[in-house]
Amino acid sequence: MNEAIPGTRYTLGGADDDPVYLFNAVDARPPFDRAKNFGFRCARYASDAASAKAAGALWIKPRDYSLEKPVSDQIFEAYKSLYSYDKTPLQAVVESTEETSNWKVQKIGFDAAYGHERMSAYLFLPKTGAPPYQTVIIFPGSDAIHERTEEPGGPELDLYDFVIKSGRAVVFPVYKGTYERDDKMKQTSPDNTMGYRDRVVEWSKDLGRSIDYLETRPDIDHSKLAYEGYSWGAALGGILPAMEKRIKICILMSPGFFYQKPAAEVDQINFAPRVTVPILMLNARYDSIFPPATSQEPMYRLLGTPQEQKRRVIYDTGHNIPRSGLIKETLDWLDQHFGPVN
Repeated sequence: MNEAIPGTRYTLGGADDDPVYLFNAVDARPPFDRAKNFGFRCARYASDAASAKAAGALWIKPRDYSLEKPVSDQIFEAYKSLYSYDKTPLQAVVESTEETSNWKVQKIGFDAAYGHERMSAYLFLPKTGAPPYQTVIIFPGSDAIHERTEEPGGPELDLYDFVIKSGRAVVFPVYKGTYERDDKMKQTSPDNTMGYRDRVVEWSKDLGRSIDYLETRPDIDHSKLAYEGYSWGAALGGILPAMEKRIKICILMSPGFFYQKPAAEVDQINFAPRVTVPILMLNARYDSIFPPATSQEPMYRLLGTPQEQKRRVIYDTGHNIPRSGLIKETLDWLDQHFGPVN
């Protein structure tokens, strides 16, 4: 197996208990790990030279965040203006309603904050507890740009179903370029283009418009809104909560700083110090996408949240979090900062 971050080797293909996107994305583990969900592959090389080349190390050169500094408050104020939008009428419509034994889900359509577009969000209302509900807002992993389901409750439902069962509401916005809002976006990793910059701004506005809608609902506790991001969405947890002050706590699953350097107006290093709410980071020791020393730790260090309100839990896994740990830590964090449900 090719070397990934020092001391680890890549695995490829994923198992049935791995995140769906690991089917065609790499993970990394210590070379002598023998986990129960590991398989093996055999290869026959045409020559020794081909074998040596194929077995070479493969990794992206990390940014050295210890050598970089966030922009000043004055410059950051100029960046903030990109994220503002007019609070025009939502023109909201409940497009569909479905029920299961544990929740009711409504698909809500409303006007986006740009381009005369419509967007939608799925609002899951629990059948336990009582309104007004504490509410968790989801930002998904990169699977979302490949899925085309009309209801984002499939591959990633296990990331938040337990939140609904605990008596809390969940809202799943359909962000620009994801699910049925597909617009041929190919990747979620940053690049230094104005196109990527505009994407991040649009995602921020989609989050804001979703909260605008929640504020019209008497069954939602508007003072207890949490952001839950997974992988891609967790990485954006180093940006979006700095712009959206109605978010009161963050839960980030497998987050880290990107290695790629985008435009300064959407660079995590400039936003993380302005994220000041209580924040939970659930990380993996052998994460090859967001490695600990060069990605996870710089993010944790630079977040502006007071140290006593930050918590980081590390699991001996690749780029995934054990479900038992995910459930316990998430619900404990919600209970600690929002209190028990009604």
